[in-house]
This record gives sequence, C-alpha cells and structure tokens, in this order.
Amino acid sequence: MKFEFKELDLKGVFVISSFFADDNRGGFTKYFEKDIFKNAGIDFELNETFSSKSRKNVIRGLHFQFDNPQAKLVSVIAGKVWDVVVDLRLNSSTFKQWIGVELSEENHLSFYVPRGFAHGFLSLSDNSVILYQCDGKYNEKTDTGIIFNDPDIKIDWPIDISEAICSQRDLALPTLKDFEYLNRLQDELEKSKLYNGL
Repeated sequence: MKFEFKELDLKGVFVISSFFADDNRGGFTKYFEKDIFKNAGIDFELNETFSSKSRKNVIRGLHFQFDNPQAKLVSVIAGKVWDVVVDLRLNSSTFKQWIGVELSEENHLSFYVPRGFAHGFLSLSDNSVILYQCDGKYNEKTDTGIIFNDPDIKIDWPIDISEAICSQRDLALPTLKDFEYLNRLQDELEKSKLYNGL
C-alpha cells in the first residue's frame, strides 16, 4: 500500500496512510519519506523522534509548545489510540475546533499535526505504543498544554472521562480561556515594547 494523504477540515491537518507491505514473514511499514511528503504539501524537517507506551484509558495531552511550536507526525506501532488535535491559531476560522481519528497498528494511519495545534490521545488498548516524529526544536520551558476536558473545546472522548488515567501534570494544565488571556497579555507586552522604543 503506497502513501496516501487526506487533508481534513482543519486546514493543514492530514491523515496519512503509511506505506505498508506484508508477506508470509510479517510486515514492513514506512511512516515518513521527506520528498513524498513535500510533494503532498507537507514540508517536514525531522528534529527528534520518541515513543510513549500507555495503558488502556490513559489520556495524554492536550500538549503544545508555546514558543516556536513543533509540527508532529504521530503514528501507532502497537495497540490502538483515539488521536485528537485542536486548532489554537487565534486568527483561524476554525479556532478551538477539534478532530479525532483512530490510529492503530492495523490501519497504518498517521496524524500530521501542524504548528498552532494542540495534540492529545486516548489509549484504547493496553500497551499502546505511539511514535512521535517532530519538526522543530524541543523547548522544555515552553512545553505546555490545555486540559483535556476543557469546557470550551468540548472534546467527545469515547470513554467516561471519570475512568481516564492522567498524569498530575496534565490534570493541572490550564484552560483555553487561560491560553487566550496569556496570548492577549503577550500581545500587549509586545505593543508596549514597540510603543516605548524597547
């Protein structure tokens, strides 16, 4: 199966069918090839690669990097997850809208998350292994997020969220309203610097 790219209703977000081949020995999956992605309209420069493993009902996110955000290519190499992106581009016509897609080791799909989006997922199986490939330098100081059950985003997670397993860090993430407030403060600070000749 060759690469196939489908842009979703949130501009710049793609679901990608990875290259996959199998025979009596097993299977082979290719998740990324620079020139093929570029020809599909995704200019992706790989900076870092990492993976996470999650038990069933674990929710991670919604994560993003506040300054110099990263773009992400997210794939599942074992198990199954429900993957979610949220548009945080303040001037976007789809601001705060979200899309969820099921990714699994069987369907060989990847989610391309462009800059300006928050990302999170729900593990639908035990020992789900997620592969992250990121474009842009990681900055621990500005690595943050928005709480997964934010009332203004209203993500329809496919479990009772009282059963969700989350880290203390993720449970303490700010709300979308906090995010908007911090952005307004930052804009006012920049304008003040310009006004005062700083």
